[in-house]
Amino acid sequence: MENLFCERLKELRKEKGLGQTRLAELCGVSNGIISLWENGMREPTMSNLIKLAKIFEVSIDYLVGLSEF
Repeated sequence: MENLFCERLKELRKEKGLGQTRLAELCGVSNGIISLWENGMREPTMSNLIKLAKIFEVSIDYLVGLSEF
């Protein structure tokens, strides 16, 4: 799960044209957290997964690799 989440987060962020700093602002987390998530060094909380799913208009299942949609 972790590896697929990292890849999908980075891919979705780039598709939306967001930098890590801007995504951090939208999620209400510090700047370095996005990098830690993308590099698999930390995992987001459920509340942050929900925020990410809303920002990218995808399901949490997709984000964490349980679904292809």
